Amino acid sequence: MLIMYDDEVLKPSNSGRLIADVIPDTHAFIWSRNDPNRKMLSIINDPRYQPFVIFPGEYAVEGQRVVSQVTASECGTGRTPLFILLDGSWREAIKMFRKSEYLHHLPLFSFSPETTASYALRKGARDFQLGTAEVASLAIAAAGEASNGAVLEAWFALFVESSLHGRSRNNRDPENITRLAAQFEQTLLQATKAK
Repeated sequence: MLIMYDDEVLKPSNSGRLIADVIPDTHAFIWSRNDPNRKMLSIINDPRYQPFVIFPGEYAVEGQRVVSQVTASECGTGRTPLFILLDGSWREAIKMFRKSEYLHHLPLFSFSPETTASYALRKGARDFQLGTAEVASLAIAAAGEASNGAVLEAWFALFVESSLHGRSRNNRDPENITRLAAQFEQTLLQATKAK
């Protein structure tokens, strides 16, 4: 589930939309401080799901549980994990988290990615400030869906290179796009065969 800052959906650099390209049952909602979307809240409270807010553990509110792995025991019997990502700039994501009390009773899924952010379109001030699609690919892989995480990671890499090429055609090698497109297709094929 994506909870998007109001203007994030309009930004060409938004990577959150890539998640819906790869994960068919992605839900996306515009964040509202005063009037949270009722359908969004009903999904979060649906007993079929175990929601996890993907956010650094250092921001947990008092008493909020922080987990570093999503396992069957963390989800409970028969419940599907529901990853909630706050889609916006780092400042906007912090604001959304702090001002959304309905997220404070949910466990935080917090992890330390082994790689630093590769999102060259917008760069966070700290290494853990990753692009939304980067966070999603890491979370999906950490939850035991490594091949699906790899597909999203490959799609994200192609998106970044294509966007950078579009911004400065003379400074980018167009072969990079061809190479990354082939890599994405190969990763997708491998993930499909693994199912």
